[in-house]
Amino acid sequence: MSMIRVVSLALLGIVFASPALAQSGAACHGGKSFPLFLAQLKQDAATAGVSQRAIAEASPYLVYDQSIVNRDRGQRVFGQIFTEFAGRMAANYRMEQGRAKIRTYSQAFARAEKQYGVPPEVIAAFWGLESDFGANMGKLPTLRSLVSLAYDCRRADRFHDETIAALKIIDRGDLTPGEMIGSWAGELGQTQFLPSHYFNYAIDYDGDGRRDMLRSAPDVIGSTANYIATALKWRRGEPWLQEIRVPPNLPWDQADLTIKLPRSQWAKWGVTYADGRPLPNDDIPASVLLPMGHNGPAFLAYANFAAYTEWNNSLIYSTTAAYLATRIGGAGPMHRPSGPVAQLSFNQIKELQRLLVRAGFDVGKIDGVLGQQSRIAVKTMQKKYGLPADSWPTAELLARMGGATALQ
Repeated sequence: MSMIRVVSLALLGIVFASPALAQSGAACHGGKSFPLFLAQLKQDAATAGVSQRAIAEASPYLVYDQSIVNRDRGQRVFGQIFTEFAGRMAANYRMEQGRAKIRTYSQAFARAEKQYGVPPEVIAAFWGLESDFGANMGKLPTLRSLVSLAYDCRRADRFHDETIAALKIIDRGDLTPGEMIGSWAGELGQTQFLPSHYFNYAIDYDGDGRRDMLRSAPDVIGSTANYIATALKWRRGEPWLQEIRVPPNLPWDQADLTIKLPRSQWAKWGVTYADGRPLPNDDIPASVLLPMGHNGPAFLAYANFAAYTEWNNSLIYSTTAAYLATRIGGAGPMHRPSGPVAQLSFNQIKELQRLLVRAGFDVGKIDGVLGQQSRIAVKTMQKKYGLPADSWPTAELLARMGGATALQ
């Protein structure tokens, strides 16, 4: 997609996205053109305590880019099944790189674990998934992305605040506007923090007086640990995810992240560790997580797993990140399903979502992607039809609800 050209108005410190947009303005901003919107945003930043010096430094970068808005509107949620996504993202090379980083920066990792209680493998897994340890942080000017998304009406308030947070980072002296290069969504650094998270949780771990998550590995390690412990409420010394083996007669409706039972109860129902060892007969609460239904991989998810779903609410991403952390920490590779797990096509899932809406469920967007709302609705209908209530949509459920199972 070609990038829309912008015309700089140097004396005003603003740009027009295009004549049409400048004339029509954005509805969510009372019809204001981008220049008027930007002037108001700068006023808001000053009210929030950002200096005029920082605003002036940032002004040449506060330009509208329609291609950023197009990317945001066209983004897709993770649509792969878990074993495919995890196989690619939690590959052996990323596991080995994570272990190597822990050895190379052992002092910073040890300090972070002592200070925040977050294990090195947890930090390293996010570091690897988000940027391949700094190799792929994005190549787009952050301020341009943020202000474009702030002017667009899809998530205007959120990115208005994120733009001001980025200006605060500049004002604090951590990064210059030109150094702010990252993803199209405005995230910064080697673990891809939103500017508000960067401003609130980034810390100077190498002692150079700056919080530099783009170039300083110690700052990345300490800041990520601070965010996980403080914002995501990590529980020191507790597990997050363990692979298990489930029996064929497990009460499948109990396998849900919203249901937490003592490990002793799961053991009574025949759940074991993946290698067949019995679960401890204790009261530690855990959920059974079946990312691909009862025929796919199975995990015990503990209280700390909530940190992963807070980091990214995609179940496939969060489970992959937690799994990669266990691999970096020494756990064995995931046991693959004994046979292929049937997956509905994109169009079949859209058809199922339409049927669920017709049945009275709120599944969010009918987009062919199995989100959490769709999974909850699927489980309810599985119970109704006497199917294993594991939240995994099947051709049988689609047929029972009156759908065309042959849709492609």
